[in-house]
Amino acid sequence: GPKVTYVPPPPPDDEQAIFAHYQTGINFDKYDENIVEVSGLDPPAPFLAFEEANLCQTLNMNIAKAGYSKLTPVQKYSIPIILAGRDLMACAQTGSGKTAAFLLPIVAHMMRNGVTASSFKEQQEPECIIVAPTRELINQIFLEARKFVYGTCIRPVVIYGGTQTGHSIRQVMQGCNILCATPGRLLDIIEREKIGLCNVKYLVLDEADRMLDMGFGLDMKQLISYPSMPPKDKRQTLMFSATFPDEVQRLAGEFLKTDYLFIVVGHVGGACSDVQQNILQVPQYSKRDKLVEILQSIGHERTMVFVDKKKKADYIAAFLCQEKIPATSIHGDREQREREVALQDFRSGKFPVLVATSVAARGLDIENVQHVINFDLPSTIEEYVHRIGRTGRCGNTGKAVSFFDNSSDGHLARSLVKVLSD
Repeated sequence: GPKVTYVPPPPPDDEQAIFAHYQTGINFDKYDENIVEVSGLDPPAPFLAFEEANLCQTLNMNIAKAGYSKLTPVQKYSIPIILAGRDLMACAQTGSGKTAAFLLPIVAHMMRNGVTASSFKEQQEPECIIVAPTRELINQIFLEARKFVYGTCIRPVVIYGGTQTGHSIRQVMQGCNILCATPGRLLDIIEREKIGLCNVKYLVLDEADRMLDMGFGLDMKQLISYPSMPPKDKRQTLMFSATFPDEVQRLAGEFLKTDYLFIVVGHVGGACSDVQQNILQVPQYSKRDKLVEILQSIGHERTMVFVDKKKKADYIAAFLCQEKIPATSIHGDREQREREVALQDFRSGKFPVLVATSVAARGLDIENVQHVINFDLPSTIEEYVHRIGRTGRCGNTGKAVSFFDNSSDGHLARSLVKVLSD
């Protein structure tokens, strides 16, 4: 393909922008009703409040500025486990605070142990590497990391594909303690010897089941088998997701120490109960009309529409615009600049409808997404759980509507019934 020249604009640097966050919803306190199961040998006791973590003054101030006042269940259990140096696999519903659950204890550790600023070195040696499956998600994790390290000498950096490689290298060369990366760009920068792995103390796989499956499994194996990557007993490995199919749990063993802990909030792969789920039987040829009818009835509320193919995302977005419903699209074939603009237009409300493929199904945290519409149902139930979890986050409520066509979606019927009845 043509040489990629895109350089993403730097994120705003003023304190207000760094700590921007959105409101928790009416059901935030209901998270505490979730039963949490911990499996593994002698897990540390959960924390009931941030104070129990004995964090330093700076970190406590950053937590308060970021709007965190109360721990969610995944945070209560994960933070003491990570602070105790244990490996962890954690499964908790979408929108319930998993990012902070791993970032906080890692930053706390780094501040306690002191990090080495290394902006003059030819090869950077980050203490922490965080990988996630999509560019938009890894950028979101980076922005979250900036909150917690504010006012410290810890420098987070984000690198991802679709942007100029030279730009990624320049970002890394300015000093890098926490590296947030998508797999392809990470391996590229390691091959170019701009990143050394000998200092890695924390390896985090976010959306871990996706990171270990067909898509990225080989990349992850390549990452942990670099000679300079500390073996699993010399690093701390953390895996987080809202879904963990059994076969992925088996794969994860290769990455984790034998005494790792597994925490499940609610039940593995459960859908978020703050999302009202509706399934409509709509034959393939009636879907477009049904979509327009629903979007016209909900007015300008922020809505994500999921489709199965990249071309279809553009087609449906254009079709909606013709119907006077402002829509934009995001998928893997759009240039990175276009993807970022589309997301920005959706966040700002300029285009209240975002038509997306699975590239936007995981992790994205956008305020006030009131509706998710599955124009096409996904091929797996895990994907369904992630997609509808773009709404109903942080204790807010949301609605999901899925078009079910027996001829194409029959394979999902049984697992859908299970998720709905749970």
